[in-house]
Amino acid sequence: MKIEIGKYVKQLEGFSSFVPSPFPPKGIFELPQNLLTKADEARGLIGNLNGITHTLPDIDFFLNMFVKKDATPSAQIEGTKATIVDAIEKDAGVETKETDAEDILYYIKALNHGTKRLDDFPLSLRLIQEIHGKLMTDARATQPANPGEFRIKQNWISGTSPLNALFVPPSVDDMNRSLGDFENFLRDEKKFLPLIHIGLTHAQFEAIHPFLDGNGRTGRLLITILLCHRKLLERPVLFLSSYFKKHQKVYYSRLNGYHEGEVVAWLDFFLDGVIEIANDSIRISKEIRKIRDDDMAKVQSLAKRESESGVLVLSNLFANPIVSTRIIMEWTGFTRAGAQGVIDRFINLGILQLKEEKEIYDRTYVYLKYLDAFLK
Repeated sequence: MKIEIGKYVKQLEGFSSFVPSPFPPKGIFELPQNLLTKADEARGLIGNLNGITHTLPDIDFFLNMFVKKDATPSAQIEGTKATIVDAIEKDAGVETKETDAEDILYYIKALNHGTKRLDDFPLSLRLIQEIHGKLMTDARATQPANPGEFRIKQNWISGTSPLNALFVPPSVDDMNRSLGDFENFLRDEKKFLPLIHIGLTHAQFEAIHPFLDGNGRTGRLLITILLCHRKLLERPVLFLSSYFKKHQKVYYSRLNGYHEGEVVAWLDFFLDGVIEIANDSIRISKEIRKIRDDDMAKVQSLAKRESESGVLVLSNLFANPIVSTRIIMEWTGFTRAGAQGVIDRFINLGILQLKEEKEIYDRTYVYLKYLDAFLK
């Protein structure tokens, strides 16, 4: 089943660019029943995930790690070498070897801006531009990204020019027309099942490719922002970037197939991702709940003063599981000796362990079993 999304039109410069059809095309309203059934299954799993996250008493601390888990592969798809560990260290002010770890932090900044902005600002092209601005300002780019501004010249994917590119998005005029259709579709939330609507939104955004750089990261951010906006997720704990990174060749193949009318194949892949990542997030939520309960019990068994400071530090470790004495000092207000005392107690309790053998004032410690729950 093919649905015409657009066609390739030869330009005066000699290359062919993609020209989207009016969107959404009529064929999208006739999706097969098995796809709609899969969408219902995926939504049910998201509901289960919402229920489980309600059992996490420190959800605001845990969210930081869920977001980093998504931000890392989304940046890596675009060539970032930094890992989630590098991002945690960078965020905490700990020295890290990878200089591009900031790419991950910009992604987090953009996501936080987008989800918060929807409280008082409509879902719109303007909001997408704001998100792109937060994502790309000062970030690494393959070319000048003009953060927050739609492109005013032709771009392309792969190759050295549009003449030998893998994909040439719409010309600026066609892009502007297509963005009007896209914004109308973005706001029309009643004609499609929510996950179908979100899957189509991502693919159509990538087909239009309205920015000079950062389209992939912006489009993946849009998925999670829409999941929250459509009230499928109460908190941003489901992200598809790790699925897209794991199946990167298929991801690109399905997006390219979407341009050719293989809409059902794209949506099937997208929904498989929602199902896989929802199950993974449910596993993580259950595992970190057990880790939290076990280690909180250990801390609360300490003497009163040690227990009070221990609870504070443990809660902060859920957000930043790599620390130094300096960081513990900032959290607690303790002297260096007092902060080291907390670390030593946590090592004895089996909560922290030395990450690297460095000079005594530069040592870092990791909450490894908690971090590992997100890395499996």
